[in-house]
Amino acid sequence: MKTHSPFLNHIYDFMLTRQYSLRSIKTYLKWISSFIHFHNKRHPASMGDNEVEQYLDHLVLNDNVSPKTQATALNALVFLYKHIIKQELNCSLNFVRSKRQSKLPIVMTPEEVKLLMSHLGKRYYLIAGLMYGSGLRVMEAVQLRVQDIDFDYKCVRVWNGKGNKHRIVTLAAELFPLLRNQIHQVDEYLKLDLQNPTFAGVWMPHALAKKYPSANKSLPWQYLFPSYKLSADPETGEIRRHHFHETGIRKAIKQAAKAAHLAKPITPHTLRHSFATHMLQNGADIRTVQSQLGHSDVKTTQIYTHVLQQGTNGVVSPLSKLL
Repeated sequence: MKTHSPFLNHIYDFMLTRQYSLRSIKTYLKWISSFIHFHNKRHPASMGDNEVEQYLDHLVLNDNVSPKTQATALNALVFLYKHIIKQELNCSLNFVRSKRQSKLPIVMTPEEVKLLMSHLGKRYYLIAGLMYGSGLRVMEAVQLRVQDIDFDYKCVRVWNGKGNKHRIVTLAAELFPLLRNQIHQVDEYLKLDLQNPTFAGVWMPHALAKKYPSANKSLPWQYLFPSYKLSADPETGEIRRHHFHETGIRKAIKQAAKAAHLAKPITPHTLRHSFATHMLQNGADIRTVQSQLGHSDVKTTQIYTHVLQQGTNGVVSPLSKLL
């Protein structure tokens, strides 16, 4: 993942030693590189607030990026100047803020969810069940470890979700048999892997790897949805068993939606949208749903109440009374 630029490679190493995920590192390097190229490859140390403002204006006025994308670019540059250049940006930067409307959530009916899942193969049925039944994001689902499933309290522990936040979410008891079978398969994989002299154990966060040096070869720490093949760790080159790749899940759900003849554009995140909407529809209060989804601001969760208030459970069309 390293580049040919010594400066960007320095940022890569800096972030890696501070336990940023490879996904976050890749994202930040993308925006920092874009910023540098926008200013004709000037070194960031020779630039500052004005150049950052010009770049953020460009993203909106020329590239028409969403508020979320612009915010991600800004976060990358704030990180760059604070930790690498050691010259923090002004807290009140003056730039054009994106006003592009966010997409409204696509929500399936319970019947559509059931139909979609009936067209998913064994490999992806359980993970889709967790995304819908527990409101998980796709990356939260694939990164689950065996020990994150709590059968006694019917919950799932989500570590380092979006924004590096932890939370506990509900777990449908109907998934218990499938989960126990999945854990058995993980155990079988581990027994095979332990016979391989090159196997370095599952990847663990650096601090935990030092604190529990033998945990990476224990069942509780293995990924709940392990890859079928061993592969080299991109950071160290060591042989490990990674987790499912999220692109495979996206493809499987897209194919299942097509096979089920669902006209709506269905993605893994649609299962999370549907979880939230159906929770509210079944009487859960907004704060409970906010907690389950891991939203920092209840305003983010309120989009699902709008779906209900303006649709099936809300405003009655005058045409209905007329006819």
